[in-house]
Amino acid sequence: MPGLTAPSDYALEPPRHPALQINAKVFLFIYFILFLFFLFIAFFNINFRISSVCCMKYLSNLSFLIEYSCVNFIFGGLVLWMQQPFNAEPPRSALISSYVTPVDFFYKRNHGPIPIVEDVEKYYFSITGLIENPKDLFMKDIMMLPKYNVTATLQCAGNRRTAMSKSKTVKGVGWDVSAVGNAVWGGAKLADVLELVGIPKQTSVTKSGGKHVEFVSIDKCKEENGGPYKASIPLSQATDPEADVLLAYEMNGEVSKFDSLWFYTCLGGIFCLTTQAYLISSTLLSCQKLLNRDHGYPLRGIVPGVIGARSVKWLEAINIIAEECQGFFMQKDYKMFPPSVNWDNINWTTRRPLMDFPVQCVICSLEDMNVIKPGKVKISGYAVSGGGRGIERVDVSIDGGKNWVEASRYQKMGVPYVADDISSDKWAWVLFEVMVDIPQSTQIVAKAVDTAANVQPENVETIWNLRGVLNTSWHRVSVRVGHSNI
Repeated sequence: MPGLTAPSDYALEPPRHPALQINAKVFLFIYFILFLFFLFIAFFNINFRISSVCCMKYLSNLSFLIEYSCVNFIFGGLVLWMQQPFNAEPPRSALISSYVTPVDFFYKRNHGPIPIVEDVEKYYFSITGLIENPKDLFMKDIMMLPKYNVTATLQCAGNRRTAMSKSKTVKGVGWDVSAVGNAVWGGAKLADVLELVGIPKQTSVTKSGGKHVEFVSIDKCKEENGGPYKASIPLSQATDPEADVLLAYEMNGEVSKFDSLWFYTCLGGIFCLTTQAYLISSTLLSCQKLLNRDHGYPLRGIVPGVIGARSVKWLEAINIIAEECQGFFMQKDYKMFPPSVNWDNINWTTRRPLMDFPVQCVICSLEDMNVIKPGKVKISGYAVSGGGRGIERVDVSIDGGKNWVEASRYQKMGVPYVADDISSDKWAWVLFEVMVDIPQSTQIVAKAVDTAANVQPENVETIWNLRGVLNTSWHRVSVRVGHSNI
């Protein structure tokens, strides 16, 4: 499948045409008109298809101005960590605006250029490997299967990495607390799909010895030496209907206004008159309620209760294999090591790939060093645990952890939350809130306990690891009592 070419693959030549020697006032006017035009396109949900690589070329020339690993800014309501590939998260306050995270406020995690599938009707993926009946499946084949909607929280294993790096330097994208989101995913159960190639439900090994399901992406990344991103889950999990593993083609039943291609289109389109008179052509795409590009269009895996790295986007193939995936992101990344391990003594083979994420809790209504008025303050945020475990309680302290009050939990407004598999969404987060009296400057702390009595560690130092993954320590926010924001 064709993919979007990486910005760094091209270089610009200086403009040669005399028609580009335009008056500065005329240029500024054109610049402003183009800016308004591209914003109009983005807000009114018109997808762009770029027949020229002009915007990518220009962005590659901007790299000398920007250190991609440390700069971030706001675009479309997201905090963009300016590095290639495209990674972004919403402000933390956006996460508690609704139980289901809108597509436009769902974090974006990529390891390579965003692929573009040209024609969804021609798109297909292959199921091969240790099976009797390998097969190519088209989107129409998937959509003919029973459709399921599964509400599930995806969380990057590096969520809250920035806080961990304050203890000691770590390697990875500097996420704050919003590399997480809760969505209603629509699609076919993987257990039903695998039946099409002769693998019955509740199967742990195929007749040919297959024990794992490997998802292979169209996405190409440097960590795989230009090969595809891939990850795997056990076959027993894939064929268990209760595990709710999906091949998803819908997200919240909505279409996003913003994706990273629009971001590059806006920047590239605005600046292209300063270089060459490139042609940008646009094509209106189908307004079906399908996934957008950033979140896996046209088809992705959803593995509830597991770190987001295993929910592979832009599926190209599913392989039934005897051993777990040997790809980079399964074997040399997304593993948790003790604080004693560093880059000089690391041995990747001593640890298993991360799967279920631990219990997590974050305050979203306040940020560090917010200035608040003395008196009653609502503390709110999210709590979630992996593996389908519910949240038994959320505790909040306004004195650094000496004394605690229990917060109320909910998924749907006005409906009491019960941590079971019947009245609650077992793969989804809960939102919490509690009113507290804050008379003076203090440190507010939140922690959660899941239904298996798993608790968060008190200090980040005890779980520090060189990759900065799974920071689930107590979440702390320091506030000052005053009358104006700083």
